[in-house]
Amino acid sequence: MGSINTTDDGSRFVLTAEALNKALPTMHPTTRAIHADDFVTPHRAIAPGMHTAVNFRYARDPEHLVPEENKDPNAPDDSHVYSRYTAPNSKRLEVLLRSLMGGEVITYSTGLSAFHAMVILLNPKKIFIGDGYHGCHGVIDIIQRLSGVQKLELTDIDQAGPGDIIHVETPLNPTGEARNLAYYRAKATKKGAYLTVDATFAPPPLQNPLDLGADIVMHSGTKYVGGHSDMLCGLLVISTKGVEKGWMKTLHTDRQYIGSVMGSFEGWLGIRSARTMQLRVMRQAETAQKLAAWLQDQSKDQSSPVGKVISRVQHASLQADDLKDGWLQKQMPGGFGPVFSIWAHNLDHARRLPSRMYVFQHATSLGGVESLMEWRAMSDASCDNRLLRISCGIEEFEDLKADILQRVESLVREFP
Repeated sequence: MGSINTTDDGSRFVLTAEALNKALPTMHPTTRAIHADDFVTPHRAIAPGMHTAVNFRYARDPEHLVPEENKDPNAPDDSHVYSRYTAPNSKRLEVLLRSLMGGEVITYSTGLSAFHAMVILLNPKKIFIGDGYHGCHGVIDIIQRLSGVQKLELTDIDQAGPGDIIHVETPLNPTGEARNLAYYRAKATKKGAYLTVDATFAPPPLQNPLDLGADIVMHSGTKYVGGHSDMLCGLLVISTKGVEKGWMKTLHTDRQYIGSVMGSFEGWLGIRSARTMQLRVMRQAETAQKLAAWLQDQSKDQSSPVGKVISRVQHASLQADDLKDGWLQKQMPGGFGPVFSIWAHNLDHARRLPSRMYVFQHATSLGGVESLMEWRAMSDASCDNRLLRISCGIEEFEDLKADILQRVESLVREFP
């Protein structure tokens, strides 16, 4: 981007927030992740401070008092009244994520809180949703008791009407398979419906649904924004059209009264973690693609230890027909997601394999720096009880491969 220390004519130049914000779009996401929030606070510390305050002092000059506002002209993004409205850490995280996600961002206590807020905002008569995270279905069931909203399958979208929601999760939980957002965007446009996307399994830099016409993108920030298995977070990313409709103001007001705000510590952890999201996610996605390809190849040989335990593998990178069509590569230019699923030949092997792993941890959730292998029936009763969900961390690929190979060999010896 060139020098930012002098002006074009060589005269003295003092860097301002406006100048940095103008330069940021020319920078790589890894650079923006470090510097997008440089001017949020007037404090000059390099690392963000962790603020725990609940309330904030109003201006001391009575002439500067404005009801329901508390703006500091020196730090407009760091001006707060009460932490149920906005708070320093979560606001700074939103500024940082806005640069990475490509739209206005509002954070929540969890991914399901974000989904709940989105449904309340759009208030549809019908929601079209397929498989995917069972928690979203649970939220819809609760709202259904209050509003009578209908929940229908994605295959029924020809029944959609103006103001309805077509909600697409891609990549899909738990298999890591991708769905064609361009197809659903065309359907939503034809019907006057909203296209909302759960992109938790593939955040930028892997994909950005806003570029494909999504109205709202949601993430469980617990996963790849957090990335260290130590925080809960949800977020919504709002399209330009949504911002123009005043959605951000409504979402902030709704959050203020429902109270689904992030905690201060979680906001601080989010800032720390989002700095390295690009580096982590790219590494994790690359590992997942290599591991899924190796497992698929091994599973075809029924005489091999892997082939005796694993019957099939699913991941976006293995969707050969969709890759051939071209839409999948266009939708996910940065990679195909760090999560995929394998199926064991029998229930006994599926139950036992995760507990034998040395490197892979047997736990739910995903997105952390450590790799996980979950017998998915432990947390999702709707899944095939032979399914194992794999979330790749940042460990060395060869160690992960060796861990699987050695453990399936021991399983076959003991339980042939």
